[in-house]
Amino acid sequence: MTGRGELAQFRTLLADRLGWSFADGDLGQLDRVLRRRSAALDLSPTRYVARLAEDPRELLALTEDLTITETYFFRHPQQLRALAEEALPERLAARSAQRVLRMLSVGCSSGEEAYTLGIVAREAEPDPDWIIAVLGVDANAAVLARAVDGRYSAWALRETPDAIRDLWFRPVAEGYEVVPQLRREVGFRRYNVADEDEELWRPGQYDVIFCRNLLMYLTASAGDRLVRRMTRALAEGGYLFLGHTDSLGSRPPGLRTCQDHGAFFYRRTGRPAVAAPPGPRETPVPARRPAGTADLETRVLGLVRAERFAEALTVLEDGLPPDPPARGLLLRGVLLAQAGRLADAELAARRLLDRDALSADANHLLAVCLEGGAAVGPAMGHYRLAAHLDPDFAMPRLRLGLLARRRAEDATADLDRALWLLPRESEERITLFGGGFGRLALIALCRGELAEAGGRR
Repeated sequence: MTGRGELAQFRTLLADRLGWSFADGDLGQLDRVLRRRSAALDLSPTRYVARLAEDPRELLALTEDLTITETYFFRHPQQLRALAEEALPERLAARSAQRVLRMLSVGCSSGEEAYTLGIVAREAEPDPDWIIAVLGVDANAAVLARAVDGRYSAWALRETPDAIRDLWFRPVAEGYEVVPQLRREVGFRRYNVADEDEELWRPGQYDVIFCRNLLMYLTASAGDRLVRRMTRALAEGGYLFLGHTDSLGSRPPGLRTCQDHGAFFYRRTGRPAVAAPPGPRETPVPARRPAGTADLETRVLGLVRAERFAEALTVLEDGLPPDPPARGLLLRGVLLAQAGRLADAELAARRLLDRDALSADANHLLAVCLEGGAAVGPAMGHYRLAAHLDPDFAMPRLRLGLLARRRAEDATADLDRALWLLPRESEERITLFGGGFGRLALIALCRGELAEAGGRR
């Protein structure tokens, strides 16, 4: 194995030059890549890292080795329905004078998403006089070459409706080829998100930007810069679609959170301020609570950690006032759910949401109740909302991954995100929402499910 010093330098260099973040669980993969690339150039790992800092061609080769490129047409159909039925009608009306619609796919991989955006746009506006311009960008030159070629296997079109496939693709020996009209409207270029590019990010030029499941792989600073660029580059009223693993919280600067067609997305709400580079995240200061309430909560949490759930519920209900504070109501809802009293727990969760609809904990609690009542679809919606409202909340990501596995759906992204977040999850949330499992047991569960799902860890 490569020495720790060389591996740490390699990891830091990738963060600085590419903006990519690699967790401790990725070090095995990084070590294999470092040894393979240094051997290919007949260099020691130390000399390879030193050369890499000055060799853009080798940095390009690394992007091909390290990026995840599996994708397909019409992926995440809920977002595409929101695009077709809400975003595009709004943007077409706004652009009716210019009759030009511009869209951007960031991290477009081999082009399936960019071509999908072009198809959805043409289906929404069949008038050929309109100019539809879609640009796909990615750091991986090899997958971009496949995108420009426009030829795909039948597997890449597995979610494409037959009528769409027959109209926008033509059969070739190896599968299907994008028709010339669509290829003229969708372009591609190489772009590394860590780089500046004034032309790409010209203010107000895009009506829609898709950047799905990319932010989770970036360092915090690179991700923040990319979000600010995308926000500025959106036209006023333009739309930003992120992946299920990515969230900007409930009130991102310059954007409004939207929910429709079972999807979350964002809309530009005016001219966003040019934000200064973010400082360290501040820890929210809990609201001051009466001493008696704080003592009651401490005692109840102690009983929960000891798995004395029935006793904890009795103590809490005896000590709570008729109109309990939010934390007391949350504790009561959690304990009711653990006792199997799902209807009462759901009522507590909905009372919490009446007070604060943007409470991640209350949405997660409601999802637990709905899942227990076999309402899996609505449960997943509230888990997804909890994860969007608090991007650092591991538990809804884990539940989403487990439910996706149960439904034979792609669970990798949510499980991968949960595995990254679980070591950082607060002890209180582990206690409340871990189902009696501790942190290490939840991490082991997540690793096992991720391995079964074919994830990268």
